[in-house]
Amino acid sequence: MILVFDVGNTETTIGLYDGETLRGHWRVTTDVSRTPDEIALLIRALLAADNIDRSAVDRAAIGSVVPALTGPLAEACHAAVGATPLIIDARSRLPITLDVEEPLTVGADRIINTLAASRIYGRDTIVVDLGTATTYDCITANGVFLGGVIAPGVRTSAETLFRRTSKLPATEIAPPARVIGRRTEECIRSGIVFGNAEAIDGLVRRIKAEWPNEAVPFVVATGGLAPVFQPFCNEFDVLEPYLTLNGLRIAHDLVSAAA
Repeated sequence: MILVFDVGNTETTIGLYDGETLRGHWRVTTDVSRTPDEIALLIRALLAADNIDRSAVDRAAIGSVVPALTGPLAEACHAAVGATPLIIDARSRLPITLDVEEPLTVGADRIINTLAASRIYGRDTIVVDLGTATTYDCITANGVFLGGVIAPGVRTSAETLFRRTSKLPATEIAPPARVIGRRTEECIRSGIVFGNAEAIDGLVRRIKAEWPNEAVPFVVATGGLAPVFQPFCNEFDVLEPYLTLNGLRIAHDLVSAAA
């Protein structure tokens, strides 16, 4: 089995694959202050909680946008399950093309999403990844990353609102019952959810209008908040919360086969 780590700025998503089947998945806080020993204990605890024998894990892969955590996580993974993980980034030899001005600056998550989308869907695709930032990855059917958009994430912008306004309470990001709120919390929730949903749909429409060929791109929603926004975004074609984890599994197999 293979253990994969999608390290984001706020959360780290962990997946365990048995072949192509996602056997288990966990979401933990990204914390650069943890030592490798602490991370190893966490990995062992997560596997044990789901009754997974860690000796069955023989491979691992990491995609990280937090460089300070990449090394400690790799060390912890080896200590926890005995597998030395492959680090997937812009230098990895993958069957994709980064057709942008500074390819080495493209985040690992966007590279992995490009690989996953091209392999799974085989068509021009826009991946909307709702994480700390909301990213829009523009990908052709043959695995060319054209660039895209990076916007403030839903939680990031909401936290700024709460922090910069003295009388507005922190509010859970959850589907509102109506647009016109009658209490302060309802007004905030409406603004966060419906405002971001409209922004997402609007950006996707603008991207489609600039698409470099006649194909109408397929729109995939992924990331931790994708299930919340899927009912409110008309431009989403499919919800795939674990696209990046699946891409890490595919990347490991391809890099290992080429070695």
